[in-house]
This record gives sequence, C-alpha cells and structure tokens, in this order.
Amino acid sequence: MNDLQAASQLELHLLVEPFNPQHEVQFQEHVCIRACRSIRRSSTDPFRTVLTSLLSCSTNQARLTVSLSSSQVFKGQPVSLSCEDSSGWTVRRNTSEGDTSQCGVRWGRPENSSCNISFMVPKHTGVYWCESREGGTSNSINISVSDGPVILQSPVLPVMEGHEVTLSCRTKKNSSNPRAGFSKDGSFIRTEPEGLMTIQHVSRSDEGLYRCTMSDGESPPSWLSVTGRPTTTPPTSSSFSGPTSSSSPSSVSASFLLSFGVLVLLVLLVLLVLLVRRCIHQKPEG
Repeated sequence: MNDLQAASQLELHLLVEPFNPQHEVQFQEHVCIRACRSIRRSSTDPFRTVLTSLLSCSTNQARLTVSLSSSQVFKGQPVSLSCEDSSGWTVRRNTSEGDTSQCGVRWGRPENSSCNISFMVPKHTGVYWCESREGGTSNSINISVSDGPVILQSPVLPVMEGHEVTLSCRTKKNSSNPRAGFSKDGSFIRTEPEGLMTIQHVSRSDEGLYRCTMSDGESPPSWLSVTGRPTTTPPTSSSFSGPTSSSSPSSVSASFLLSFGVLVLLVLLVLLVLLVRRCIHQKPEG
C-alpha cells in the first residue's frame, strides 16, 4: 500500500467515525506527512515545492519552550530548549553571525526533541525554533548572550496585551547603585532608582527595542514582543475546578471540518497532478 492509499483509507475512517477533536491532529499529521513524502518521491517538477509547502503548514503542532525567564543572559549561563507536543522535531537556530544549523551541529547536545547548551557565549545569540522533517516550524524565540557588564532582563515569550511586565536592568556583580535609565527605540523613557521599570496594561505600542544604562555601562538591545488577547469566551468562576476544553464542541467541529476539507482538496490535487504526469509519460509516440 502506498502513502496516498493509506491517507485515503484514513480519510474514509474519519468520515464514518463519530467526531472526536483528537482526530483532527491525527488526520493532519498522517495525511500531510504521507502526502508530502509521496510528492518528494514523484518528481522534481515545480508542483512539488508548492504542494509540499502547503501540506507542511498543517503539521505545525510543536511549541518551543526554553528554560530561561529572560531573553538576555550573561555569558556562561546554561540553557535548555524543548520542542513540546511533538516527536521527531529538532531545534534549529539562525545566529547573529548568519549561521543556520540544527542542534548537534557545532553547538548544543540533542536529546530526543530537546537541545541543551551547557555554556552560553555571545556567538549563541540568535533566533531559535523547532522544525520537523517535513519543513513545519514552531514559534521562534530570540536569545541574546552578553559578555558585557550589564543586561536588560525582559520576557523571553511575548507579553499578552493588557498584562503587566517588568524590565530589569542587572549587572554581573551586585551594584551598590542599581539606578538605571531606560530607553525604547532610541528614545529615553525615564530613570528608575531600583533598576526596575514596570509597564502596566501593555499594548501593541509598547512593543519595541529596549535598552538600559547603569553606572557600570549599557545593556545590549532587548526586543519586547506583544501579542493580542485571545478571542475565546472569558472564563467563569468555576474555570479552575478541573480540566476543560478551550473551545466548544461546535467551534471545534467547524474547525475540524474546515481543516478536513482543505486537506482533502490538497490530496485530490496531488492525485490529479500525478495522474496527468502518468498519462503524459504513457502517451505513445507519434
């Protein structure tokens, strides 16, 4: 049985089975991965690249997490990056020196879907993400490593709109004068006597490149990312009584049917392309 036949059997199975939200993830991973592999084996025509890209987008199930609480750290600190909710994904990065590679190639120690770096150095500064064999990607995380005397500690993950965030200006040694000046996108904001600047009710306008300056020196720039509020229904007073679903059955069902329809169309398109190519190759010479 080839990959596309196996994918078709799974489609029929999902059609006759009662709806289960977990089927959506199973369907996406099975159909997309198998169809992508079939396209890669079929030929090297331009359709392959486009179809593989489209199908790979639907397998984006991984989420990158990091052991750091700040996106900016001093040289020598260890870090662990993990691709959660995934299997067979690897951690990759693009450094400030223009080096794009995966964990285990000149840096890091891979372990399953995680990557451990025992001693961070400035050349480890860059953007990190998870990537699957089919080309799917996770969220990305910026990590900056400083060999200087001052760093600006800001959240490693995006801050939700409406929440509160505190930026902390820190030195390698305990300073008797923690007073620090803060700036955003090159414009001075204010001076804080304790080296802590709190932004209440964060909005999109607060997103940007921040720096801090102390008597010991200036920190490297640190990017603060802001994400929008979720559009789900606000939780009730009984929200924490136990595990609950993040969306209603009707909304999950609609999402599943939409994903199912799109993926079925893509698989049919793959079959059509392969059929046309086979007809062309089997056409007798004039």
